Amino acid sequence: MNIGELTFDQYRSRVEAFHGYAAPGLLIGGYMVEMAKRGLPQGVLYDAVSETKSCLPDAVQLLTPCTVGNGWLRVLNLGRYALSLYDKHSGEGVRVWLDPAKIEAWPAIRDWFFILVEKKEQDPQALIEAIRSAGEGMLSRGPVLMRPQELVKKHKGQGSIGLCPVCTEAFPLRDGSICRACQGESPYADVPEEKGADRLVPGLRAVPVQEALDQALLHDMTEVLPGKSKKSAFLKNQVLRDSDVDHLRHIGKAHVFIKDEQFKVGDWAHEDEASEAFARAMAGEGVEYSLPPREGKILLTAARDGLFMVDADRLEAFNLVPGVMCASRHGFAKVEQGMRLAGVRPIPLFLARTNLRKALSVLGDEPIFSVLPLHPAKVGILATGNEVYEGVIQDRFIPIITAKVERYGCRVVKSLIAPDVCQAIGQAIQDLLQAGAELIVTTAGLSVDPDDVTRKALEESGLENELYGMPVLPGAMTLLGNIRGARIMGVPACGLYFKTTGFDLLLPRVLAGVPLTRRDLARMGEGGLCLECKTCTYPKCSFGA
Repeated sequence: MNIGELTFDQYRSRVEAFHGYAAPGLLIGGYMVEMAKRGLPQGVLYDAVSETKSCLPDAVQLLTPCTVGNGWLRVLNLGRYALSLYDKHSGEGVRVWLDPAKIEAWPAIRDWFFILVEKKEQDPQALIEAIRSAGEGMLSRGPVLMRPQELVKKHKGQGSIGLCPVCTEAFPLRDGSICRACQGESPYADVPEEKGADRLVPGLRAVPVQEALDQALLHDMTEVLPGKSKKSAFLKNQVLRDSDVDHLRHIGKAHVFIKDEQFKVGDWAHEDEASEAFARAMAGEGVEYSLPPREGKILLTAARDGLFMVDADRLEAFNLVPGVMCASRHGFAKVEQGMRLAGVRPIPLFLARTNLRKALSVLGDEPIFSVLPLHPAKVGILATGNEVYEGVIQDRFIPIITAKVERYGCRVVKSLIAPDVCQAIGQAIQDLLQAGAELIVTTAGLSVDPDDVTRKALEESGLENELYGMPVLPGAMTLLGNIRGARIMGVPACGLYFKTTGFDLLLPRVLAGVPLTRRDLARMGEGGLCLECKTCTYPKCSFGA
């Protein structure tokens, strides 16, 4: 059976010239491409999708105008031996796959495809003849319709181009602060000459303590008393005396570093110089630090109460630069003045200035840490539910929400209870707005039960920028939005039982004026599971971290 206008042997020769050998998957792919092409209307402009990265993309590129380079072929590694050709505009197309049921008729193909026989034990010629014999008989074909978003053409250009501050090579800025290779995706191992380069500082020698008497120490030296203390026993620039020898030995220091005439100051930055430069670049509004560094490290602390913000992408990019590190607490944490936020330092005693420049280039001109002030709001609380409105049960939600918002300095201007009636809930919202509420917290009525109409009532009252549902337990059905300039937070019924819910994670962000998008909520999935400890220690736990 021919493959388009080619005989099987002609196509096989083309495969061998292109691929290096007659790969079985590529031979089968030829039949698959031609079967798909015949299923399309004559003259239609089409794109292609390969559902595996093995062999099929090559078949598409050999037999169609679609290539990875021109963007008409996309490789979606779904792990299925299938491909599709579809109309560029309508999305209507044809999908062809190697059918496991049909290849039972050709044992050589079956054994190869399911790896039932090791490759070295397979008969290559018998397999090729089986493929020639099977032709399209081993395949199946069916119609497909691409999703609308798959038809939106991605711009083939790379956008703005910049220089990676780590490797200094050009890369698309859309990939981040540094290139993808320096982010850890490089397939190359370190060049042997580069390994341990930070330990081979020219002009820096380790000598016995006795030979360093009357010389100044190059760095702080730490003394650790297990279970008691960790402190600097000797400070940088402290001159060593004979009386210090025993103390140094007691803390395990038999040698110290000294500099000789070969040491070039311009090529290396002392740990204190580097850590101070990093801290200066990292600290934004509401963040402070103390000098001089201790043990080569600087701690950044909160200069005011508020919400701790972290540029996580640039923090990660910084930590990918060789020889530097910065560790911080989680972003979006509520912090108080004086609390420790982050610590930064170089790893070696002397950091190569090339790496210092790379790290500072990654940090750029904008800080990566800041503390946003919380702005106490005038709060209106609306409890919903027929059972509460009719007095069947006593409301417990209003005092719970009141206690939580007052903890942040907010003032409750009005509290109301409304039945599960859209009109009544809508009127209550208007009353709270007229009372001056800047933040309205509604309780319950957000589940899938038919009696729960709070969300519908909010929408009818003009709810904008609605975000309903978040990957947090408890609190999955939390709601966010705005009505006439006031922030809306809908708290599901779980807030009655659990001490801490998604409301507690979002309230500080709302009071700090942090914009919230669906992606922001999606990122809360990691760490969004409350472990329901018998004794709640939030926020000193993993919930929301």
